[in-house]
Amino acid sequence: QHLNENELVAGNGLVSAGTYIAILSGTLCGGLFILHPAGRAFISAGVVGVATLGFIASLLIPKAGPSVPGMKIDWNPFRSTMDIISYVRPNVIVFRSILGISWFWFLGSVFLSQFPTFSKDILGGNEEVSTLFLVVFSVGVGLGSTLCNRLLKGKISARLVPFGCIGMTAAILLLYFFSLTVPKTGELAGVTEFISEPGSWGVIFSFLMLSASGGIFSVPMYALMQSRSSDEHRARVIACLNITDSFGMVLSAVFVALMLMFKISIINIFLIIGIVNLLITPLLSRLARDEDGH
Repeated sequence: QHLNENELVAGNGLVSAGTYIAILSGTLCGGLFILHPAGRAFISAGVVGVATLGFIASLLIPKAGPSVPGMKIDWNPFRSTMDIISYVRPNVIVFRSILGISWFWFLGSVFLSQFPTFSKDILGGNEEVSTLFLVVFSVGVGLGSTLCNRLLKGKISARLVPFGCIGMTAAILLLYFFSLTVPKTGELAGVTEFISEPGSWGVIFSFLMLSASGGIFSVPMYALMQSRSSDEHRARVIACLNITDSFGMVLSAVFVALMLMFKISIINIFLIIGIVNLLITPLLSRLARDEDGH
């Protein structure tokens, strides 16, 4: 409601970058504060403080009236959820954009949740190395989101989505091969020891490429979803996205648990994700064609 159509890509890019910077900042601050004797108090105060600042910032957002003032809210969460999904499904472009974004959250959740295990079991690194990967991943998403707006020059288009998808798979394949070149030592290595290994920079580059491609992959679909939704239904479309995103993150946890149950290593789980990601590229290419023909 507050952005023109030619500002949607840039706006979504800023939100995406800000989201991952917030995740990064919270993780780093939490890790540092918890080491202090009064760490729990610091973290609790920080959570309340950030929430208060967020509330104050929300008061500065220009007011926007409801698109459907007389709409009745269904308080049955299951019925209302199905109603939202049934509304979105006929709109092919919007529905495929939602599925694409949810897939990105599925993929991202798999990687973010397994950074510590990947660092320890595959690379022989400690929590400093997993934090490094989180930093690289967050920075990469921000760079990809910003680059996406520059490449599209504010135009809402899905033409970069297949390239972002291919880039993610290429990065996962590079990550697989580079991770095999990093030797494990008897003790868990810190960041200094890790980056002294030549293969480590390949791993870092792979994570940067993966996350930057993810930013290029997801931002156009956010803008496309919003621009192709009618004013009176846009809020419900975004609600549908939140539902499917949450389902994707839960499903990622179930997927990883099942893979580990079958004794599949973390690096092979990443490889499986990369292969599946490549298989959905034709579907996303179709989204770009459908959008161009809209």
